[in-house]
This record gives sequence, C-alpha cells and structure tokens, in this order.
Amino acid sequence: MANLEKKHSTQVEEAGTPPSEASTLSEQHQAYLLQRHGTLDLDPVPSMDPADPYNWPLWKKSCNLGLVAFHACMGTFTAAAIIPAYEEIAEDVGVSIQRVSYLTSLQIAILGAAPLLWKPLSHRFGRRPIFLASLVLSCVCNIGCAKSPDYASMAACRALVAFFISPAMALGSAVVMETFFKHQRAMYMGVWTVMVTLGVPVGPFIFGFVAERVGYRWIYWTLAITNAVQFILYVFFGPETRYISPSSSPFKHEYLNLSRIDKTSFTATEFLHPLTLFTNIPVLLSAVAYSMVFLFASVLNSVEVPQLLQQKFGLSASQLGLQFLGLIIGSLLGEQIGGYTSDAWMRLRSRRLLSSSTRETHRPPPEFRLWLSYPAFLITIAGTTTFLVCTEQAPTGSWRVSPIIGTGIAAFGNQIITTVLTTYAVDTFPSDAGSVGVFINFVRSTWGFIGPFWFPDMFESVGVARSSGVVVALIMGGGFLPVAALHFVRGRGREGRIE
Repeated sequence: MANLEKKHSTQVEEAGTPPSEASTLSEQHQAYLLQRHGTLDLDPVPSMDPADPYNWPLWKKSCNLGLVAFHACMGTFTAAAIIPAYEEIAEDVGVSIQRVSYLTSLQIAILGAAPLLWKPLSHRFGRRPIFLASLVLSCVCNIGCAKSPDYASMAACRALVAFFISPAMALGSAVVMETFFKHQRAMYMGVWTVMVTLGVPVGPFIFGFVAERVGYRWIYWTLAITNAVQFILYVFFGPETRYISPSSSPFKHEYLNLSRIDKTSFTATEFLHPLTLFTNIPVLLSAVAYSMVFLFASVLNSVEVPQLLQQKFGLSASQLGLQFLGLIIGSLLGEQIGGYTSDAWMRLRSRRLLSSSTRETHRPPPEFRLWLSYPAFLITIAGTTTFLVCTEQAPTGSWRVSPIIGTGIAAFGNQIITTVLTTYAVDTFPSDAGSVGVFINFVRSTWGFIGPFWFPDMFESVGVARSSGVVVALIMGGGFLPVAALHFVRGRGREGRIE
C-alpha cells in the first residue's frame, strides 16, 4: 500500500497537479483517472463512471462535437444561403432586393431569441432529443420554403426554420463544457464557434452555383435533404452529453432515452434566465465586444455584398458566391490562433506559475486569455476598412480582388475574437455554460439583425469608404476599450492575488 501511494504521489507531481489537490481523491478514484486519462491534472475532475462524458474516448467526444458544430453551422448557413439568389427571388415573388434581404435578417433575429426556449427544454429532456426534434422540424419547414408561392409564406417558413434549427447555436458551449476539460476548452470551443462563423460565407459560396444552374428553390430542397442526413447521423453517432448518473445502462442513457431526465419543475423565470447575465459584467462585455466585431466582420461583409459588389461589378449568382471565399479562408486561419494557440498561451502561463513555489495555484486567471484579443480587434478594423475603401475605389464593371482580401483579413480577426471572448465568458461563469452560450447568441443575433436596416442609410449618408470611420469608432468604443478596461480591473486584481 505504501508503494502504491508513493507511485501515485510521483505520478501526480509529474502531471503537474499539486499533491494537496490529488489527496482529496480516494486511492481508487486516483487509480481510475490515471488509467483512463494518464494524469490527475484534470479540471473538472470526472467521476469514476464510464458513462460520464468526461471519461469518453476522444474519438467519441470529437464525433459528437462535430455533429453539434455542424448543426450550429446550419443556423447561419441557412440564413445566408439565399444571399446569391436575392435578385432571382425578388423577381419571382415581386418584391425589392432590400425586402428579400429581410428574409436573412429575420432569421438572424430568431436565431438569437429562440434558444431562450430550447435551453430549459434541453436541461430537462437532454441535448439529444432537442437536437433530433430540431432537425426533423427544420427539414419540414425547409420543404415549406421550397413550395412557398409568395413572399409572405416564404418569410413565415423561413421564420419557422430559424426557430427550429437554432438549438445548437446556443447549446454548443454547454456540450463543450460537458465533455472537454478546461485545458482543452478553447480549442474545442473554437470548433463550435468557427462553424457558426463559417455558416455565413459557406452558404452563399455553395448556393451561388445552385441558384444559377438549377434555380433558387433547390437551395431549400438541399437544406431539407441536409437536415434529414444530419438526423440520421445523430441517431447513430450523437450521444446524450447531459450527465445525470443514469439508472439504466450507459448505452440506453446515451442513445435510447427520449424521456425526461431531470424532474425539476419548469418555472416561468427560467426561460428568461440567460438574460439575467446582463448583470454579469465579464459576460456582458464579452458578448457586446464580440457582437460588435461580428456585425462588421461577418454580417456587413456578407449581407451587403449583393448591394455593394454584385450590382457594381455585374456579377452572376455563382460569381457572387465566390466573393465569400475571403471570409472562409480568413475564418479558418483565425481559428488556429483563437483556438489552439489560446490554449497553448494559457498552458504556458500555467507552467510559469507552477515553477514558482510561492504560488497558491498554478492556474492563470481567465483574463490572461484576453491578451490575444487586442491585435484581433485591430486586424478586424484593418480588414473591414480595406473592404469598404477598396469597394468604393474600384471602377464600376471592373472586378477587383482587393475588397475580398479585406473581408478575409476582417474574418481572421473576427474568428480570434469569437473564440477568445466566448471561451473567456464561459471560464468566468462555468457553472451555467448553457446560459452563457444562449446570452451571447442573443446579443450577437439581435445586433446582427439590426445592422442590415441601417447599413444602406450609412452608405448613402457618408459614403461606402467613409463608413469605415463608423466601423472604427464602434469597434473601438464597443469592443476594444471595454475589454481592455475589464482586463485591467479584474485581471490585475486576480493576478495580483496569485503573483
């Protein structure tokens, strides 16, 4: 027994966990974690139950996250899918292009509000039943869009699609929290956030070709088929991640149970609970700063592309879709910094703290992650400014690549901001990661919904190029400076206590 304790103590020290922390676990629990994970330096510390999602093999966690992340992508993907077909839809249903653009804005607004309902339901019934129902109903409503004879019925069906497809856009943060450890959080949170971001440019990039070759209604048919395929994949590869020590077998709990797993009664205030995070300053400022960047680096650079580029350069639907390639490349590159590098940055700080014997803890404060956001704000400003200035300066009828380079630069900064600030918000309030995700999604989508209504007036009043001044003022005033103040006040206090 003494040799076993000595062996455990040595392994704990090699893993980087202070012996005082490991000593709170039973000997059996320590042995289980070492066998399962190879270390005791785990936050949070999982149970000894193989059904606990923290104890799942990495392939199972990753497969499930991939399904959830793609599901989240389908929210923004569906909203932006019709952008290359604005002109065709306008002609078909007899309305202006500006009114057709509201079919996208409408979905953005509903994508933000609907998760207020889905979050409590997923808490009682689990994530899996909600995701399955979401896909079935989205599929039906996309078919309704494809069969809509006029603008009003199409708008109604689009609204219902947004309502039903929305759960994963907000619950992804909860799924990441329920399956991955804190030291992995930014990287895997980044998988979810980058898919939400990529939905905006990938939708029009793909469906520009669809609209031009087979007609815009096949956009809706393709979306319906995709929802059906997602449903089938969830049935076989999407286990339940909300862990309540199951009374049945792990397989039945994860794949076969569709009944209520949490018997707690619903309350009216519960459905609005995520909105109480308006009083949580770190989460609020993170959400506002991210939303400000998202508005200009994603919404403006996508929703306004038909008005700014298609008409000026005389682009076809497929050519218009290609204009979104910059957003796709920029987002993917940005995630490498926002995700993996962010976790590496925190691990580096953790090792430095551990090397000092005077530290009470070897975990850095969440605010240390915010250092990576500052250059990202400036990169976003530079990219959006490039897009607007180069768009105005390009000669009419003569396409230029410079605006697309600008959107790529802006998307790069936007994705870093997305992952860093979302992960920071969850780190500061890990006890209710689901509400954090719902709240951030609500703020982002509400602000993103409002933007397209005043963008045209801004361009007309001050000009496309000079609008970059508005972008700089709002990103600095609503993003950079509040985050810097938050970092200074909270970060200095926490680091002072640690150091």
